[in-house]
Amino acid sequence: MHNNSEMKEDSTKIVSVGQIDIGVPAERPTPDFNDLPIIAMRDLVLFPGVTFPITLARDASVMTAAAAAENHIPVGIFCQREASTEHPGLEDLYEYGVVADVLKTFDLPDGTHTAILSAREKIKITGMAEGRHIPGALAAQVKSVRESSSRQSDKEFIALVDDIRQTTLNILHAGNEKMSDLAFNIENIPSPQLLINIISTHSPFTPEVKIELLRKNRMKDRAQLLLSHLAHSEEMAEIRADVHRKARRNIDEQQRNAFLQHQFEVLREELYGDDDDCRTLEEKAKKIDLPESVMRTFGKELEKLRRLNPQSPDYSVQYSYLQLLTDLPWGKYSELDTDFQAAERILDEDHYGLEKVKERILEQLAVMMNTPEGRSPIICLVGAPGVGKTSLGQSIAKSLGRKYQRVSLGGLHDEAEIRGHRRTYIGAMPGRIIDAIKRAGTSNPVLLLDEIDKTGSDFKGDPSSALLEVLDPEQNSHFHDNYVDVDYDLSHVLFIATANTLSTIPRPLLDRMEIIDISGYLPEEKIEIARKHLIPRLAVENGFGKDEITFSTEALTKIIESYTSESGVRLLEKELAKVIRKIVLGKMRGEAYKLHVESEDLRNYLGVETYTPERYELSDTPGVATGLAWTAVGGEILFIESSITQGKGEKLTITGNLGDVMKESAVIATQVVKARAERYGIDPESFENRQLHIHVPEGAIPKDGPSAGITMCTSILSAITGRPVRPRLAMTGEITLRGKVLPVGGIKEKILAAKRAGITDIILCADNRKNIEEIKPVYISGLTFHYVSTIDEVFAIALGKQPSDI
Repeated sequence: MHNNSEMKEDSTKIVSVGQIDIGVPAERPTPDFNDLPIIAMRDLVLFPGVTFPITLARDASVMTAAAAAENHIPVGIFCQREASTEHPGLEDLYEYGVVADVLKTFDLPDGTHTAILSAREKIKITGMAEGRHIPGALAAQVKSVRESSSRQSDKEFIALVDDIRQTTLNILHAGNEKMSDLAFNIENIPSPQLLINIISTHSPFTPEVKIELLRKNRMKDRAQLLLSHLAHSEEMAEIRADVHRKARRNIDEQQRNAFLQHQFEVLREELYGDDDDCRTLEEKAKKIDLPESVMRTFGKELEKLRRLNPQSPDYSVQYSYLQLLTDLPWGKYSELDTDFQAAERILDEDHYGLEKVKERILEQLAVMMNTPEGRSPIICLVGAPGVGKTSLGQSIAKSLGRKYQRVSLGGLHDEAEIRGHRRTYIGAMPGRIIDAIKRAGTSNPVLLLDEIDKTGSDFKGDPSSALLEVLDPEQNSHFHDNYVDVDYDLSHVLFIATANTLSTIPRPLLDRMEIIDISGYLPEEKIEIARKHLIPRLAVENGFGKDEITFSTEALTKIIESYTSESGVRLLEKELAKVIRKIVLGKMRGEAYKLHVESEDLRNYLGVETYTPERYELSDTPGVATGLAWTAVGGEILFIESSITQGKGEKLTITGNLGDVMKESAVIATQVVKARAERYGIDPESFENRQLHIHVPEGAIPKDGPSAGITMCTSILSAITGRPVRPRLAMTGEITLRGKVLPVGGIKEKILAAKRAGITDIILCADNRKNIEEIKPVYISGLTFHYVSTIDEVFAIALGKQPSDI
């Protein structure tokens, strides 16, 4: 609210002028509405009947006011639309204003020019004028706007005025403003119209709101609008007062808490003495090169620990967290071993075979030794159980001279196992990655993420999604563990993942890793691994000398073929351990025992053979073809049988516990043979009254995959034509409806199975030739490979004749 005071053109500053003699003239001159001098105000809207002091800042305004006061010339008082306009024209002014007399002008001691204005009636600008009365002043044509007042008997109007008066006084008292003169005037003004106009002039509303009030020609309408704005101002004043009280109360509360905290520190020191734990942690942190952000967090958490009672449960939780922060190897790195020849020797000593895998690992080791600061790719070793994936990770760490830690991911279904638990939970712990870093003691260990394909997901989250950040070189430099709650740099860690299959690994995670396939071992490789690694280690573990126990080649071959069925050597190790334990048992009983094991001794040590080696069965029965299959434990041969019987209508029966893909291959194979019926001298109509039955033995074992396509085709054509398939021949390849042969995978394991079974000839897709070239010649000696592109070539080789000869 404004007091009866001075108002600048460009502000609402108020100065009391109660003692100034303004010398009001006895008679007021009549204004010239056709040429009225104008004084533009920056933010003042004057209402009729109000006397108001203003401070003049612009030279034009000072000149106009002085001439008007000296010559008793009325002036128009209008408010500018924009207060920042320095030289306003008529278009820059609101259209409504008042006619006012300049009662007096004078200079204040601070050098400012002041004028006392007494407003008359309301006017409206209608056009421009020449400015005859005061040369150089802004002038306008105006017209008088009549305002209608309410009757004294209008009770609603009287009630409005009373509400306006009381609300205004409430606002003045709530704001604690020193406005005794204004409050006194408001309480004692008898005229309702003058009261409304004075309050409208002095209220702290925007010029837009005041112009809206001035536009109202009926005093009752103006009163209603004024009361609405005053009520809003009163509400805001109450809110400000409430905020002020709350702020004072908060300040008092903070002072009280500070005093109590000081008292608590004194009491705590008296009760528990000096805290050795805090001092120990602080000294330990000073010896570690903690990053600046981590040091700030450590300081805050240490202060929390000092405020806790050592007997409270929260104390141990806080202490464990700070202890972890100081135990992590911030900025601590193992020195890289750059002896490449030693690294190559370690890999060869620890692993027999796996030439392609070791070559890729040696490439990576060479790059790391040549550029120690470079980023290492995420390697994923994929292969059957027991082929040496985990031990390869250990060998890599040993070759680099780095610390090694294994993180088992098999069966994980809680994301917190990777990212850690939040410390708000009871029993919270860091994730397995941070825990492995802590155990390693360096920030650049080799971390083996074992069984990455066996993570699950449930309501606790998806661990494989959390691994996306861990295994992304662009993100893991700022890995955020929920328990540690500060970023940790994992970019120097060499991650090696292992998996048995890629089918269960999410695609985004798979894209972050470089896949290295580890195929199964050949029998010759298993024999060498047993002799060089397994038998010496098991002999030492059971109390014998390294070379004291030996096995003949025949004995090892029999164990591999008759007592194990796997791609790796894990079961082989168990069977060898069983034999050596039997030898130890005989020694302890005082019985005769042999340190050299022959094949005929195995029945006494291991019992009857667990597996019957798959052998090719010589048969001249048409409709039987031999295929090659891949399984999780290696390759095997697969017999496919087809028979043709007479019956009503055409019918295809498929048995042998086959999956959807293999059933589709059988349907496609049947259609391929039908499409070539005339080419092979078969009456196409003969299919209408024949029923075809395709069977794959061992129906209890699920079988699936497309690689039996050409084998099924050959079996079907052999059954229809009555020609037996060429003896000791096996085949593998996918077939299309056009008769094109497509390549398949698992070639090395399939070749191994064929050689074990006594197969001499193998039919493969021409695109699989590259897979055969990667196998050492010694392992495929005795095998003849036939590379084909179409099913007709398969028939020519398998059935011994060209189509025209059948």
